[in-house]
Amino acid sequence: MSKDTLNLAQMQEQTLQLEQQSKLKQLVNEDLRKQEESVRKHHQTFLESLRTAGTLFGEGFRAFVTDQDKVTATVAGLTLLAVGVYSAKNATLVAGRFIQARLGKPSLVRETSRITVLEALRHPIQVVSRRLLSRPQDALEGVVLCPSLEARVRDIAIATRNTKKNRGLYRHILLYGPPGTGKTLFAKKLALHSGMDYAIMTGGDVAPMGREGVTAMHKLFDWALLLVPKAGTFSLQEKISEDLRATLNAFLYRTGQHSNKFMLILASCHPEQFDWAINACIDVMVHFDLPGQEERARLVRMYLDEYVLKPATEGKQRLKLAQFDYGRKCLEVARLTEGMSCRKIAQLAVSWQATAYGSKDGVLTEAMMDACVQDAVQQHQQMMRWLKGERPGPEDEQPSS
Repeated sequence: MSKDTLNLAQMQEQTLQLEQQSKLKQLVNEDLRKQEESVRKHHQTFLESLRTAGTLFGEGFRAFVTDQDKVTATVAGLTLLAVGVYSAKNATLVAGRFIQARLGKPSLVRETSRITVLEALRHPIQVVSRRLLSRPQDALEGVVLCPSLEARVRDIAIATRNTKKNRGLYRHILLYGPPGTGKTLFAKKLALHSGMDYAIMTGGDVAPMGREGVTAMHKLFDWALLLVPKAGTFSLQEKISEDLRATLNAFLYRTGQHSNKFMLILASCHPEQFDWAINACIDVMVHFDLPGQEERARLVRMYLDEYVLKPATEGKQRLKLAQFDYGRKCLEVARLTEGMSCRKIAQLAVSWQATAYGSKDGVLTEAMMDACVQDAVQQHQQMMRWLKGERPGPEDEQPSS
């Protein structure tokens, strides 16, 4: 009995499994049929869309081709688009060259007061504040000259400033005299006083440029308002290269006539070495001579205050000044430094500062100042002997104490 029951149960279980497998096959077949139907409908819809699009495109193209006005308008639009793209490309190149010529510093410029693009990007706040807070300076601020020369250069400064205000024609000026007498310094002050930007160039930078010298020269004149070529820029020579001659011709072309766009100031210690064509461009000649005793006294007081007294009173540096009669000492130093230029007196004041820094306690005494003065006078006398072609004597070979 138990064996028949077990067999019956097994047969029922097999029958149930067969029914489940049959139902599963029916479901799978139904899903496949639905997927095939969906793919067939999607394919049919896609083909109908292509036929519709092709029909619409063909009808539109046929209508466009048969309409002469539309064809003309389309051709004109494409032509204008091509011209616009070409013009924009070339305009960008031209604008880039213009910005580089106006804002980029030319290669011949060694020093300038003009703000370059690189400087503006590095220090934007300082550049803006400097421009907004800047005021016209006195043309003789920090420049010590004799009364007659001071009156003359002040008249030049006033005339130059009014010339710029009224957009008149600038005069070209030659400043000549011994080195270190304030020629370049006055040119800078004149530019700042007149509201102009100056650019300083040197003669040593012109010759190595070769064929590029002409382009660089024109770029320089297009860029600066007040040019200060240093001594030796265009010296008088019997033999001159073709490239340098071409650069000289470019310089003469730009300076041959007066202009309301730039001003030329030549600063030279040897004006007789200039090419005669350069001398023909000069309107005003101003001689800067060595300072007299009164001017030297003013210079000593000015540089003593700048390099010694101010740092000592501020207390921020390791520098102090002993108590003695400063006014008397300035007059004494002015008497001993006869024949020395403004630059030499400034170097003397710097040596006072360096001597104080080198001392144990940082105090500059009267004896230390006298030693610096004695050493500076001996060096100046030695340089004068070299200038005259004399050989140093036995006393010059020993170092000063």
